[in-house]
Amino acid sequence: MNALSIVVLLVGLLAVLVLGGYALHLWRRVWAQQRAFAAAESERQQRLGADLRILASSLLDEQLPLIEGAIRIKVLLDNYDIALSSHEYCQVFHTLFDATSGIPTHAGWKALTAVERRQHEKHFSELELQHKAAARKAARWLLDEGLQQPLAHAC
Repeated sequence: MNALSIVVLLVGLLAVLVLGGYALHLWRRVWAQQRAFAAAESERQQRLGADLRILASSLLDEQLPLIEGAIRIKVLLDNYDIALSSHEYCQVFHTLFDATSGIPTHAGWKALTAVERRQHEKHFSELELQHKAAARKAARWLLDEGLQQPLAHAC
């Protein structure tokens, strides 16, 4: 082996070591980002679960109007765990959400005439009479069982 071959071999070995070290550095950054993402996701899930417990309790204690509570619970459930949101007990929240999806909110509600508002409020009352028992049963189930189960998408 001549001197040129040894120099080329050493330069190649040095390049491999430098690139390997850089690759390890990049992988460590990826692993750190994955851990940070997992921690943030876990915190998000805990926060959503706590919010769902508060809403379900408020719905049961009648501190929250049934329609508003059902809509809020449905939206949070969709973000918390889609499998839980799709559970048969939770279908009442979807039903109430769908039944009220065309009703304006905020400024749109204020822009309605008194007659239109009364019509919507009558519709709300009918929905509440029809679905109150199922919504309360679903809220109770969420508190007692649904939110106690491990998430469907958890690792």
